[in-house]
Amino acid sequence: MLHTKRISFREMVAEDWINVHKYASQEIVSQYQPWGPNDENDSITYVNEVINDAKKNPRGRYAFATVENQSQMLIGAGELQITSLTNRVGEIGYVIHPDYWGKGFATETGQLLLKFGFEVLQLHRIFATCDPRNRASEKVLMKLDMKLEGKMRETIMLNDGWRDSLLFSMLEHEWTKKKGLG
Repeated sequence: MLHTKRISFREMVAEDWINVHKYASQEIVSQYQPWGPNDENDSITYVNEVINDAKKNPRGRYAFATVENQSQMLIGAGELQITSLTNRVGEIGYVIHPDYWGKGFATETGQLLLKFGFEVLQLHRIFATCDPRNRASEKVLMKLDMKLEGKMRETIMLNDGWRDSLLFSMLEHEWTKKKGLG
């Protein structure tokens, strides 16, 4: 399906819960998220939801296993949620196993999500949010050349209180220009 030299996207299968759980059960992975850390049932439920969402027509959620090509190991997930069909808008998100942090895998996952959203789904606008305390995710979104639109206040309830969200976006003409197509 979609791939770079180092990673590939594929649809998730039921057995993927085991590798999803290896990262989703870690507190450091979910510290800025409204989910987790997962117990086994949470990880199984997530993978089953992803599989069921892939069968919907029209499909509004594309959640892919991020697979490291050399080992063929599932090292994370990339998701694109269509938030408006009429306005051709989608939201991306990604999660990577901590053993692979700081090596560019999140950025490559984001690049594949943008490519899929703009080139396959023909979206006009793709956005992403991150917790302002999550400097690594903020850096990934900046490396993707997404534009910081601002900070939304108290958008998500976490265990330690309300979380603000930084809002980043890219428009299809910016993608076209970035790819040298326009």
